[in-house]
Amino acid sequence: MRQKTKSKSSNSIVRALNDLGLAAWFGGSLMGAIGLNGAAAQVDQPGERAKVANAGWARWTPANLAAIGAYVVGSLWLTGANRGRLAGQKGVARTSLLKTALTASAMAATAYSRALGQKVMDAATPAVEGATEPTSATPPEVADAQRKLKVLQWAVPALTGATVVLDSRMSEQQRPLEVAKGVVQRLNPAA
Repeated sequence: MRQKTKSKSSNSIVRALNDLGLAAWFGGSLMGAIGLNGAAAQVDQPGERAKVANAGWARWTPANLAAIGAYVVGSLWLTGANRGRLAGQKGVARTSLLKTALTASAMAATAYSRALGQKVMDAATPAVEGATEPTSATPPEVADAQRKLKVLQWAVPALTGATVVLDSRMSEQQRPLEVAKGVVQRLNPAA
């Protein structure tokens, strides 16, 4: 009877955590900006518009946290699995640092968005034009939060989308020819 063995070099599960977590974070933030926030503006009663958007974002928050957590676990594991390439292949460390900076920025923007969203939620049912658009009757602290959220609703998908693109570049860097070229360039900068 032949025994099946698992390859210790397979990172399929952690790569899936990285990819699916990042995809959900990107897609959820983009859908929220376009779909949820846009739909809230269609509600007839101005006092109900923020309530509708808030309810949707509150439902998304636990899934978003799980997606971010999966992405971070997968990303950190992959970084550890590729530590030899980080040191030995030219360009990999730089790309990894850029990914880290984008991830940190996206996490900060997401956390700040959540804090601002909580300010709008705490106001209960303020009259608003839309999820990120105040009216003249919107309380000043809610209007301020909404104006900031109007920018952040696009910053989060922009940052996570850029990270998706960077992950694609990192996958290309793992091609055998790219690895060989990067190692030669590391050992012989004139090459």
